[in-house]
Amino acid sequence: MKQYSAVWEAVIGLEIHAELNTKSKLFSVAPNRFGDEPNTNITEVCTGQPGALPVLNKEAVLKAVQFGCAINANISRFSTFDRKSYFYPDSPRNFQITQYDEPIIRGGTVIAEVDGKEMGFAVNRVHLEDDAGMLKHFPTFAGVDYNRAGVPLIEIVSEPCIHSGKEASAYALAVKAILQYIDASDCNMEEGSLRVDVNVSVRPKGTNELRSKIEIKNMNSFSFMEMAIEAEIKRQIHEYERNPDLLPHLIIQQATFRWDVEKKETVMMRSKEMAADYRYFPEPDLVPIVLSENYIEEIAKSLPELPLQRERRYVKEFGLTPHNAFLLVSDKKIADYFEEALLLYNQPRLLCTWITVEFAGRLKETGKNIIDYGISSVHLANLVKMIDRGVITGRIAKTVADDMMLHPDKNPELIVAENPDYSPVHDEGEIETLVDQVLAANPQSIADFKAGRDKAFAFLVGQVMKLSRGKASPGVVNDLLKRKILG
Repeated sequence: MKQYSAVWEAVIGLEIHAELNTKSKLFSVAPNRFGDEPNTNITEVCTGQPGALPVLNKEAVLKAVQFGCAINANISRFSTFDRKSYFYPDSPRNFQITQYDEPIIRGGTVIAEVDGKEMGFAVNRVHLEDDAGMLKHFPTFAGVDYNRAGVPLIEIVSEPCIHSGKEASAYALAVKAILQYIDASDCNMEEGSLRVDVNVSVRPKGTNELRSKIEIKNMNSFSFMEMAIEAEIKRQIHEYERNPDLLPHLIIQQATFRWDVEKKETVMMRSKEMAADYRYFPEPDLVPIVLSENYIEEIAKSLPELPLQRERRYVKEFGLTPHNAFLLVSDKKIADYFEEALLLYNQPRLLCTWITVEFAGRLKETGKNIIDYGISSVHLANLVKMIDRGVITGRIAKTVADDMMLHPDKNPELIVAENPDYSPVHDEGEIETLVDQVLAANPQSIADFKAGRDKAFAFLVGQVMKLSRGKASPGVVNDLLKRKILG
């Protein structure tokens, strides 16, 4: 929490909508596929034609149960569907089929890493429902694409147990990773297959009251979500503090907001609907879902290694910090890429640093990761190998990495071979001249090192490397400094 933590406490709940990657839609045989021509993946069920009856997709049920088992939730042996009425152009039936009274999953815990520590976040419920279509706006008209109408979703509803934007982001990342590891969803936020609604309220610290909440709709970026939460917390606190004599429910009234990226503030869209406004009632065209104990047990036994298990394995086997391990396992493709590189060169800490820090930093503005950018695990392993074996220095490696960004398909060994400036200086005579200059200019650091301060020696090494423009062999530099200082 920020500066408000001494007086105010944020109370946050997340509703994560994940499109399941089934072959067909939740209640029809229409393909569940993104990117096709508008209104081609539809049937009479998708478009709500009179007399069209839904038939439940059992693969969607399987994936929902897999997620429930992955978070150690209670899987309902008996669950039902309900109709949620609302009137929007992208809802051809004027209602959504969802689970209100009897969801398929209740409870469960998602473990996430926050500031290097594991935190458990309680899940209230997970339910199956179908997605709406998509409105498309053009200069002179608007259209509706019903390809997405009927795509299966699970909505994962947390308890209001989150207290900062950072915690919310960590929780959402952990949920995304679980969905990827069990192959339930591709979680592509740009394509809308993972969307997050955030509920935010604040209360005086030390109280248990739940004040009016603001819902921020359809966050499709974890970084924007974190920013939106922090901005909304500050907005609500400001409103409460400037109206100390009013009752809380008159100051903040439940409403739906959106995040304005340019203004970096939350903006009101409409007053918030309540459950009664949706006129829920049991879905008459679908029978209940009845699951056997054996069915649930078989699914639980067949789960793959989950991200939390993988993270703990990385900490135990490879000596990675919990934070770095979490960064790797949060995206299954990145974790798989790391293990591919590890098979080629067994230096987990170095490989992790180059994936999560060096290349991640260079790629931040592109919105891509190292895999998307086209740098192969073979080339990453070769770069780390050259650093570890002293073929190039760490400083030269950073320049080589810059060249790899320009030529992602080019082997770093070839990049180094083609550029004479990338060869470290191993000549003792040449390096000794630089060492003598540094020692003459830093008598206090010599005395500090002799007194047992290791940082003083690191400083001297750094000064020699600076003089050599990063080209001096670190091994030679270390040997010469110790020889001259210690005799």
